[in-house]
Amino acid sequence: MSMNQWLAAMIAPMLAIVGAANCGRGDVAADSTTTTQVSGGEVQLPSAGALQLVVTPTGNEVRYRIREQLVGFDLPNDAVGATSDVTGGITFDASGRVVPSASRFQVNVGTLKSDKDRRDGYVRGRVLQASEHPTVDLAPTAIDGLALPFPTSGTKTFQLHGDLTVRGVTRPTTWQVNAKFDGSTVTGTAATTFTFAEFALTQPRVPVVLSVSDTIKLEYDFSLSPKK
Repeated sequence: MSMNQWLAAMIAPMLAIVGAANCGRGDVAADSTTTTQVSGGEVQLPSAGALQLVVTPTGNEVRYRIREQLVGFDLPNDAVGATSDVTGGITFDASGRVVPSASRFQVNVGTLKSDKDRRDGYVRGRVLQASEHPTVDLAPTAIDGLALPFPTSGTKTFQLHGDLTVRGVTRPTTWQVNAKFDGSTVTGTAATTFTFAEFALTQPRVPVVLSVSDTIKLEYDFSLSPKK
């Protein structure tokens, strides 16, 4: 199946392709924008490209995972905080390259929740300063190991590169992605790791915590589908 046939079968009529450039595929005018709204938040994404995948109303969750040793416990455990308040999407041009200007995921860190209210207050207030920096943003820039036409079934592993912004500090990150393809819907998990110092974050120092690992792991369970 050719790329043209695949695009027509997979995303029409869910994806509007306007104009007459790029071998019959059009680009929407640069000042055109699309609003994707999930869980009360919204991200403005320019509608420019051959394929735009956006987060679905369900199936999206972002988690942080940090190894900690608590007072009174013999073994360390993972502190895990999660939120489903995720918005945005990723756009590809006709050749399968990421369109950075039309790709962004945004996480509302004010809704992160773990199994301990005290930890949540500390992470949101002291570590992430959510009142001043309410979101963590990921701006995808490239993908290695995946190209158009995307499969319509099966699974695939690949790497996503993107600029991650945490508490006003932006750094490049690489995410390991395991994706499942089912028709036009893509689901799976993406994960990356970084240190507190890389984003100028202060490791927690509280009496009930004996130690905290310097490595933070971010996990994103995603569900994406073509923009309607």
